[in-house]
Amino acid sequence: MNKERFLAELRRQLSGLPQRELEERLSFYSEMIDDRMEDGIPEEEAVAEIGGVDSVREQIASEIPLTALVREKVRPGRRLKGWEIVLLVLGAPLWLPLLIAAAAVILAVYLVLWAAAVCVYAADLSLAACAVAGFAGVFLYLKNGNPAGALFSLGAGLTCAGLAILLFFASTGISKAILRLTRRALLGIKTSIIGKED
Repeated sequence: MNKERFLAELRRQLSGLPQRELEERLSFYSEMIDDRMEDGIPEEEAVAEIGGVDSVREQIASEIPLTALVREKVRPGRRLKGWEIVLLVLGAPLWLPLLIAAAAVILAVYLVLWAAAVCVYAADLSLAACAVAGFAGVFLYLKNGNPAGALFSLGAGLTCAGLAILLFFASTGISKAILRLTRRALLGIKTSIIGKED
């Protein structure tokens, strides 16, 4: 792909960006390609080194704050007409509760995911405490002259310690998965906003 096609495709995929931001990004990548070509790299290779248009779009989307994109999208390009304002006001009893309900459901699902992660961490902490109690019980049973109880307490402590270690890795994995899901969801929202045609 040559520079002109790359920049044209990038412009098309970033059409939802504010015009000033779009021009800055395009000039940045144009300059980057030109610098590589000045170093003696052929045009197609210089474009290929930057990466595909999709990866560049995702990188740009990850750098731009979501609030800036939303603010730009909700700003009307023209003044609203009287009948449009009347329809918005009259329709508010319908669309406003639906919007609030959708936001509440999304927030509730997100909080439930984190609550599940916190529960797994709490179970892990409980198993670790049981392991410590099991190891302490060994000394108490030996002090009282009960070797069978000490052996049982040692087994229970080792079992709880092993489960605590396994559950720690599981809870860490769950937290990382939730963070990845959050990042992907935000990137998807940004990419859909950026990619919308005006």
